[in-house]
Amino acid sequence: MTLKPLIAATRDELAAAREDVRERTLALVPTMGALHEGHRSLIRRARELADVVAVSIFVNPLQFGPGEDLNRYPRTFADDIRACEEEGVDLVFAPAPEVMYPATPEVTVSSGRMGAVVEGIQRPGHFDGVLTVVTKLFNLVRPTHALFGEKDAQQLAAIRRMARDLDVPVEIVGCPTVREPDGLALSSRNRYLSAAERRTALVLSLALRTGAELVTKGPDEVLRAAQEVLDDAAEADPPLVLDYLALIDPATFTGVDSLHTGPAVLAVAGKVGTTHLIDNMPLSFPAEES
Repeated sequence: MTLKPLIAATRDELAAAREDVRERTLALVPTMGALHEGHRSLIRRARELADVVAVSIFVNPLQFGPGEDLNRYPRTFADDIRACEEEGVDLVFAPAPEVMYPATPEVTVSSGRMGAVVEGIQRPGHFDGVLTVVTKLFNLVRPTHALFGEKDAQQLAAIRRMARDLDVPVEIVGCPTVREPDGLALSSRNRYLSAAERRTALVLSLALRTGAELVTKGPDEVLRAAQEVLDDAAEADPPLVLDYLALIDPATFTGVDSLHTGPAVLAVAGKVGTTHLIDNMPLSFPAEES
């Protein structure tokens, strides 16, 4: 028989639930709800790593900028709880904003240089909001492991750096991007897309795959090939409005040069209609043979 997860909506309820399993390992999957197969894959991996699996559901206002989609971000709590039940989640922490932020925070976590590049240029302050809420979740839930999707590569890199720099005693686990059969990376925001917009959105993953095919030719050729695909999509109906295409170091999110060898991330973002979408692909550039 499938057991329903314990739902904690307040700090006291969460503390009581955590006390009950204080001697056991606990893996946390932080989410903003609107759970999809990507989230489910994180939950399944969490089950492999720890005795207890917790999911947080909280649409974090600190990571939304002016004019972004905070108010219309999908909220599907009943469906989310059903998904957690199906995946065997033990605990769901689903606080209201006033529970998570009893007062307007004056002290927050800075993402530093890592939060001011690539996606951070498009969304100033976004990663500060992410790191602040993740820190609060770590302090409240006290997980031994925390799982994040590699689709949000810059977010994952920033969280790993925060854990390292601030000596946070949580193992940060990245999990592979989950895609639709046609290549579109799963995202809660995909539900905003019309059928025509979704067709255009496929160019993001196509550009990544096209660039990756030339990895043995070096970074310049990877970027050139991916950019050609994106340039064509600017003429689509509806068009893709490109925000960036970048080859970056996966740990620091600094750009790589034309002679780079070893790991890199090919990252892309753009707007289709009113929806901002991101995607990336990990690459490894071979060293030139002497």
